[in-house]
Amino acid sequence: MQLQQSSQRWIEIDLSRQRLIAWEGNTPVYAVTISSGKPSTPTRTGTFAIQTKHRVTRMTGDDYDVPDVPYTMYYDGGMAIHGAYWHNLFGNPVTHGCTNVAVNHAKWLFNWAAVGTPVVVHKSQI
Repeated sequence: MQLQQSSQRWIEIDLSRQRLIAWEGNTPVYAVTISSGKPSTPTRTGTFAIQTKHRVTRMTGDDYDVPDVPYTMYYDGGMAIHGAYWHNLFGNPVTHGCTNVAVNHAKWLFNWAAVGTPVVVHKSQI
């Protein structure tokens, strides 16, 4: 992977392991357990980049309306990495497609990553 051969900051989301790793080149600097999309609303795989960042935002969909979502970083249309204060099911795919992390981890990631930071979402063989 080219990102590992640079000194660039990037984020890896491993859907199979429900893990997010923040990298600086080939050095992991932070790792957290996530909740990704459930089978009916899966998290898309691919290589993206953080498009916008919001300290607090409201997220709405057909069957949800969540105010005050903390430390949100959109990387693929409506898909984002963000803090989740409404559940503690990390390690399980339970979301509408976003990548949920605990609020304290979301804050760290929000402060570390910039708009343009690559986000690589994949499934691995366990």
